[in-house]
Amino acid sequence: MKANKQLCIGFSLSATWMKGYGWRKPDSGVERMDSIEYYIELAKLAEKAKLDFLFRADYLYVSPQMLGDSANYGSPDPTLLFAAIARETERIGLVTTVSTTFNPPYVAARQLQSLHWLSNGRAGWNIVTSIEGADNFGDAPMPSPQARYARAREFTDVVRKLWASFPREAIVVDRESGQFSDPERVRPIEHSGEYFSVKGPLTLPAHSSGTPPLFQAGASDIGRDFASSLADAIFAAMPDLESGVELRGDLRKRAEQQGRHPDAVKVLPGLYFFLADTREEAQTLFETANAHFSTERRLASLRSVLGLDLSGRAPSDRVTAADLPDPDQPVRSRTHAELLRGYIARSEPTVSEVLARPEVVGSAHWVSVGTVEDVLNDILQRFEAGAIDGFIALPGGSERSMELFFERLMPQLAERGLFRSEYTGSTLREHLGI
Repeated sequence: MKANKQLCIGFSLSATWMKGYGWRKPDSGVERMDSIEYYIELAKLAEKAKLDFLFRADYLYVSPQMLGDSANYGSPDPTLLFAAIARETERIGLVTTVSTTFNPPYVAARQLQSLHWLSNGRAGWNIVTSIEGADNFGDAPMPSPQARYARAREFTDVVRKLWASFPREAIVVDRESGQFSDPERVRPIEHSGEYFSVKGPLTLPAHSSGTPPLFQAGASDIGRDFASSLADAIFAAMPDLESGVELRGDLRKRAEQQGRHPDAVKVLPGLYFFLADTREEAQTLFETANAHFSTERRLASLRSVLGLDLSGRAPSDRVTAADLPDPDQPVRSRTHAELLRGYIARSEPTVSEVLARPEVVGSAHWVSVGTVEDVLNDILQRFEAGAIDGFIALPGGSERSMELFFERLMPQLAERGLFRSEYTGSTLREHLGI
């Protein structure tokens, strides 16, 4: 581990501790999930802990899994959510999610730049290509991953051109001469490509702090190429240390091949932690959070993620590489499918072990269960092994898990010199060291 290197830490602005049956507890506060005040309180807790940024995923569809016994209904528009939070916070970054598959690039560029202005340089863009939702935007099925990423590349290129089309320097404000802006500096982009035709320029100037940092979610092969070429950070799925070491090493090589510094892309997996005062209490939290996943649900999830049907197989049966389906068949998430394929090929797990995997019962997040010391050691192990540059905090099981994270785990990271005790900058670019 490099001397003086610190972790980059974000906080997911979702009530992850209410997953499973957690929302049914009398003191869960689930009724507050539709109140902006609830999210503002969470944002202030994260800012008090000096975290780098807040993050919010987005869903442009409602799946059956989001309804019924789950405390879920999709998502409010995260950019609008962060616009409200921007006025109630001062320094913490605000990383919103905008899909390149279902939005016009001009609208996205304008909204992101507007959030950057509202927050005084704290906006970030999580670039996603989406894995579902086509039915809400026309009759066509979801494009292939290759088509979605080709569109994403052009989309991102257009957004960056639009951000540059109206530079901050174009605002002169010369009272004596009467010149407010320099028209020569504001130029149309005249973009004409395979997917988009956009004239430009953007309707508002760049912020003095620079452009919003770019984040990317997804670690499939095509996603890695995309991230290594332009992203400042990647929200990576890595359920185990080995997959993290491989991913971070691969991204460093790809970044160099793209002419970038190997450390240009920060690897930030989601850390879904279950913290309690004792290991036994933490394990109970974890088991309760996953109790609603019946065997039938897990089998259905496995079919969706990997295209593998294990129904009829005994729990103790081994699953081997010979059982894996065609890797080119359509799946819900190619990133999660590749993680599961690698795990099965390496470990030849039992059916029960496959059905307990994070890719099946969750979102392939890194899961850590135990006391503050246990989770702290888990973080240190991955950091020192070169598997991570930081993480996105996803408290699980109860609000107490979140409280322990803020009150005890974060101060210990700061005491060890692995995280700041005070902000040294006021923009997201400064927090990330860009």
